[in-house]
This record gives sequence, structure tokens and C-alpha cells, in this order.
Amino acid sequence: MTTIDQLIENMRVESPYLVINATKGTTGNNQAYMTITLQDKTGTIEGKKWDARPSDDEIFAIGNIVNIEADVLNYRGSMQLKILSGTIVDASSVDITQFTISSPIPQSELENRLQQLLSSFSDKDISLIVNTLIKKHYEQFLTYPAAVRNHHEFTNGLLYHTLSMAELGERIANFYPQINRDLLIGGILLHDLGKTIELSGPIIPKYTTEGRLIGHISMAASEIQNVASELEITSEVPTLLAHMVLAHHGKLEFGSPVLPEIREALVLSMIDDLDAKMMMLDKAFNGINDGEWTPRLWALNDSYFYLPKKR
Repeated sequence: MTTIDQLIENMRVESPYLVINATKGTTGNNQAYMTITLQDKTGTIEGKKWDARPSDDEIFAIGNIVNIEADVLNYRGSMQLKILSGTIVDASSVDITQFTISSPIPQSELENRLQQLLSSFSDKDISLIVNTLIKKHYEQFLTYPAAVRNHHEFTNGLLYHTLSMAELGERIANFYPQINRDLLIGGILLHDLGKTIELSGPIIPKYTTEGRLIGHISMAASEIQNVASELEITSEVPTLLAHMVLAHHGKLEFGSPVLPEIREALVLSMIDDLDAKMMMLDKAFNGINDGEWTPRLWALNDSYFYLPKKR
């Protein structure tokens, strides 16, 4: 197997990859083609299948592992495959972990960090709500991605993203003592918990029907209110935590039903935005040499980004 990180320009490759996206189009001459995104544990790469036939729809269906023959090209500064042919591989005959991207930190280490945070709260109401909800969705929380695309869209991505945010939150709370540390960390741990319902799973994640119709923000806020009622918590803590979840996208046009209106909610939204964008840049700079530019990144104001030369 030739992994994606081993591909070089002008190389002819024959290797299996996981199809994670496939779309169809037509050229100016009305010839059908497919744009196919392929993945293995080292990354993803886009490919073009020109002169596409109806049978290609079945071969390059999302979720298939396909053994492809292709030429590696450099297209506008990015590696791309010109796919010549493909045959479906029996998924039971391969190790699926060779085709899924995981967190750069082992799950066992992430889990240990999570347990340390769950036992760190001095506020009893925050501790009870957070621990109850994490326990309810524990297996999904450990393994799910944080998104379908854009950032942390890999196995363990939700946990990795959440813990990265929590580490930033700890440092910010230490620097600004007026921040309620337990409230900030509690909100961080719960802010994306709804994605365990919104998404279908860790491999080729899709939006569930409930996820599309309600969304992870509203679902997590409802879970907080419901569990607080079950636990007979009468303080304002459930309202504060629910507000932090509802406001964590920072702006109404970004999907938050409300704007941040407590200090901790504002900090959470800023940390979330920062961590997501840093991950987007990490992805974009992967395979880019010093002194080169990334492709245009639509999720980052449709901008190009430059990787400075090391000195």
C-alpha cells in the first residue's frame, strides 16, 4: 500500500484508499467526470476521474475502499490524482484503521486527560451536570470527530478539540482571575457534546436526521436543562451552561441562537474559533514547503496563507 503522504509528482500509483466524498460534473464538451476525495490514515487527496461511466457511481460511492490506478499531478500547487481506474475492495479483508485519520495523541492519553478534568471541579452543580452528561455519551465522546469537514474531522477529533480548548481555558482563567474557571471548563467540555447525536459516527461521518433538523447546539442545551431537572439542581448553573453552549459560535450568522452575554461564554466562543482555525491551518500547511502558499481557504475568509521560511 502506498500511503497518501508518500505520493510525489509524476508518480503512477496503484493502491487502496477510502472514498470520503464524490461528486459528478460535466466538461464544456458535455463529457461526464467525477471529483473524488480519497483518504488513508496519513491524510486526504482529491482525484479526478475523467470520462466517467455510470458504473463509476457504484465503484466510487462514499464509504467504499477502492483500489485505484492513478497518476499523481501537481495542480495549482496542490497534489491531485488523475484516476485511471478503480475496483472495490472487500472492507472485511482490510484493516479499517489504515484508512481513518486519528488524533495525533493516542486515545488512552486523551481519556486520562479527560478524567483529570472531570474530577477537577470544586463547584458541585457544575461537576454533577458535566460528569452525568459526559458519562451518558462517553463512548461517542471519545471516538467521534468534531465535524464532517473543515476541522478536527478525524476519529477522536471531538475529544482532541475539546481538550485543546480546555487547556487554553485553564491558562486564560489563570491569567484573568475574574473568570469562573469551573464554569469555563464545564462549558468547554459540554459545548460540542451534541455532536455525539448530530453526527452518525467516527468513520465517514454524516449528519443524522435529528442533527440536520435540530443541530448540536440546541440538542446539547436541551440535554443540560433536562439533566438538571432530573438531578433537581435549582441554582442558575444549568442556565449558565446552556447559555454557553447556545452562544459558543459567537455570532447569530454562525449558527448561535444567542450572543455571548457572560464573560465565560465570550471566552469560550473565542477559544473555539481559535482552535478550529489553527487546525484548519495545520491541514492547509501539510505538504506545503517553507516559502510557499496554501491554496485558497474558503473557511478562512477565502484567503491564501504563506508559510515563512525558517531562519
